[in-house]
Amino acid sequence: MNHTDPVRADAPAGEDDPRPTVRILGTHGVPANYGGFETAAEKVGLHLLAAGWRVIVYCQVEGTGEISYDQWRGLERVNVPVDLPGWRGTSLFDLKCVRHASGFNDLCLVFGYNTGIFNVWQRLKRIPMVINMDGIEWSRARWGVPRQAILYVNERFSALAGNHLIADHPEIEKYLWTRAPKRKVTMIAYGADEVLTADEGPVRELGLEPGGYLTLICRPIPENSILEIVQGFSARPRSHKLVILGNYDPATDDYHRQVVEAASKDVVFAGAIFDPEVVQPLRFHSALYLHGHTVGGTNPSLVEALGAGNPVLAHDNPYNRWTAGPEQAYFTTAADVEAALDEVLGSPERLEQMSQAARARYHAGLTWQQVGEQYRLLLDRYLPKNPKNSRSGRH
Repeated sequence: MNHTDPVRADAPAGEDDPRPTVRILGTHGVPANYGGFETAAEKVGLHLLAAGWRVIVYCQVEGTGEISYDQWRGLERVNVPVDLPGWRGTSLFDLKCVRHASGFNDLCLVFGYNTGIFNVWQRLKRIPMVINMDGIEWSRARWGVPRQAILYVNERFSALAGNHLIADHPEIEKYLWTRAPKRKVTMIAYGADEVLTADEGPVRELGLEPGGYLTLICRPIPENSILEIVQGFSARPRSHKLVILGNYDPATDDYHRQVVEAASKDVVFAGAIFDPEVVQPLRFHSALYLHGHTVGGTNPSLVEALGAGNPVLAHDNPYNRWTAGPEQAYFTTAADVEAALDEVLGSPERLEQMSQAARARYHAGLTWQQVGEQYRLLLDRYLPKNPKNSRSGRH
């Protein structure tokens, strides 16, 4: 890791650097090792850096003490220590980031609206903000009513505070038109890296044969249709195995229990695997990717499957159909899963056609180069007219 002088890393844009500047908030930081927003922050940040921008990313670190500064691959990191767990720690981190970023007039790119009420402070200080509004998070039943209410309120604050809003899917864009004027909303999808080759070693170490299994990678919750997928797959003996990634605890979670009990001997529960050196080969060598998400916008896991050339069997809804395209297979019920698997697994020609269509869809607008450039063009519109504004406080 390359370190920079703390004063230099925390200098306001324009003071000693002529580059256009953006501060990225709302993620756990870079390098990405947490989720989709972190990957987006990393990929978009590196694209902007290559285009001649100065990119400052706020990063959550464990512990107490003062904010520190360093660099990662040219991205300047503002490391904010937080010693609270879970959502309380995330909220405190967001608050500290907003306070710090408010000491400058730099353009801010914010991922998510979970603490949108904090962004009102930036708007009052006339700090330009572009906010990626994620999916309709407040509508997810898994949060429970109190958390749903908090998210709903923060969504409204973000929609008001942001100078411009990003939707990652056309359906989310339509939804945001009910929250803000159409001119204030732009659709930019999520991206993925293309995978053209991958080591077979990690696959074989799990006791699998390349091309001899299907993959399912998602949180083990009902809205991801895992039970229907397992029931449909397990309805009869298969020539392929079904590999499911994620933590399943049937002893304490009733939904997990139902999934495990419905699984045939050909279902492999591989546990939670986050290492990309394992996940990427698993995805690439999979005969078919199963995607049961019923809500949300452009799902990162689905885009990554397309980038790996995976044929896809997805839950039939507008989110997945737009992302994956008409050439893939779709289901609603467990019976649909059973029938679709009978059809596609019995036809190598159909699987090859779906694979080629997946790559074509990926290249049609889901590469990080394409996504990053759309971000650059949008952010360029909101750069401060006078970047040499002085700092408001010492941070």
